[in-house]
Amino acid sequence: VQLQASGGGLVQPGGSLRLSCVASGSIFSINVMGWYRQAPGKQRDLVATISSSGRTNYGDSVKGRFTISRDNAKNTVYLRMNSLKPEDTAVYYCNFFSRGMDYWGKGTLVTVSS
Repeated sequence: VQLQASGGGLVQPGGSLRLSCVASGSIFSINVMGWYRQAPGKQRDLVATISSSGRTNYGDSVKGRFTISRDNAKNTVYLRMNSLKPEDTAVYYCNFFSRGMDYWGKGTLVTVSS
């Protein structure tokens, strides 16, 4: 499975951004896609995940501000980020989990700064 993420960039505090990630290759229909992030000097943390059935899970720091969604026909997961804060600055990694296997994208940088 290969993952291609896009949509990162520079945004001002309070702004919005949308990330996308397309999965390709041998895709099993039952899976979980999601986003994790890693700030400099910190561990990689959960942002949000969504199962192929639509069940979502969010990290505490993004609840109420970020929304994850997916298009199963396009094997694509989206992350809508609103009310962005400087502490949201990180490299965001797309993740695909299925049949006990984890796959990671290369990451896309999100910088929240004025």
